Amino acid sequence: MANTSQKIGFLAPWRNMLLWKQIVIALVLGVITGVLLHATGNQAIAGMIKNIGTLFLSLIKMLIVPLIFVSLVCGMTSVSDMARMGRIGLKAIVFYLGTTAFAITIGLALGLLMQPGAGIDLSAAAAMEPKTSPPFIQQLIGIVPKNPVAAAADGNVLQIIFFAIMFGLAINLVGDAGKPVREFFEALNSVVLKLTEIVISFAPYGVFALMAWVAGTYGLDLLLPLGTVIAALYIGCILHALFVYGGLVSVFARLSPVRFFQGIIEPQIVAFTSTSSSGTLPVTMTAVQQNLGVNRSVASFTLPLGATINMDGTAMYQGVAALFVAQAFGIELGMSEYVTIILTSTLASIGTAGVPGAGLVMLSLVLTSVGLPLEGVAIIAGIDRILDMARTSLNVTGDAACTVLIAKSEDQIDLEAYDTPHVLKTPDVSRA
Repeated sequence: MANTSQKIGFLAPWRNMLLWKQIVIALVLGVITGVLLHATGNQAIAGMIKNIGTLFLSLIKMLIVPLIFVSLVCGMTSVSDMARMGRIGLKAIVFYLGTTAFAITIGLALGLLMQPGAGIDLSAAAAMEPKTSPPFIQQLIGIVPKNPVAAAADGNVLQIIFFAIMFGLAINLVGDAGKPVREFFEALNSVVLKLTEIVISFAPYGVFALMAWVAGTYGLDLLLPLGTVIAALYIGCILHALFVYGGLVSVFARLSPVRFFQGIIEPQIVAFTSTSSSGTLPVTMTAVQQNLGVNRSVASFTLPLGATINMDGTAMYQGVAALFVAQAFGIELGMSEYVTIILTSTLASIGTAGVPGAGLVMLSLVLTSVGLPLEGVAIIAGIDRILDMARTSLNVTGDAACTVLIAKSEDQIDLEAYDTPHVLKTPDVSRA
């Protein structure tokens, strides 16, 4: 008994630590561990450690379908004013598309300024069969699910969102007859949120494993030859987050941008390590509501929507990558090509899945639209994981910024909670 008490006492500081601190410590330790494994030629061990991260990602993915569907239905039924719901949706779409166009512009500007493809010869790059993205009109038609159950089984987020919105709308329109269904979903939502808290408590261990695998597999060797590409994207993501998102939160919402970034540090880190906007959704929803005081009726609508159509980081990546390929192949781009890249990236981002590697599909589409060699995708693919980490983190930050702005404009934010120092802690699983 004494030994058990001592062990519990030893772990008490860790268990009482704020979740974001646990995640940061895990991230740093994961990088150090991975670099040491790579330096000593123990990449196989890094691959074994990855299994822990894979398990964590599986737990996160397990939550995506029930969380999106149940939260969206509850979000729809909690707003009886359909005009207000339409207003929120319009604001979200305008924000997402506007900031996406801004992000791709920043990416192009940095590509022109930093010249990431200068001095690199891609003529010997191995040809790569590009993945193709279906036409935009086909993506639009595909939003309507032929079979909602199949859409849930396949994880088709756009179709799940469409069906959830229609289902919630029907519950509202049916009146008192829908009250039992509404109450059932409210109870189910509480259960799903508790399950989310339990899964989030394992985030530090998942982050450690994923970072140990990335650093252990790639080391520093892969980063040096294409370091300018990586630097351009990371600088662009930081600038976009600080000045575009931070500026919008400060100027239009009249809220502290410092508190905003403090409040979303957990989803940013989880997005950085998991490279999945959709997979980070449970963490984002928890952080936005608990740390930033956003009403659930807004968060449950804008965040699932943003995880699907808001791809600012991915769009910025298209700009940097397109300039890299053009410069490496010695191809001059004119103003019309730049405009085409902006429009194509903005529209293609709507149908790009919020999962790891989806940016390569979008990149093939963008390069094709301006006649750039698709062989460049083969080179970018080598560092895609490193780039994906930054762009996914920016995507999630944009989702949260949009949610805060809309909540403030609709008077659906608890300002006292927003201004309160960070509160999200690791859930006590033993009492869950």
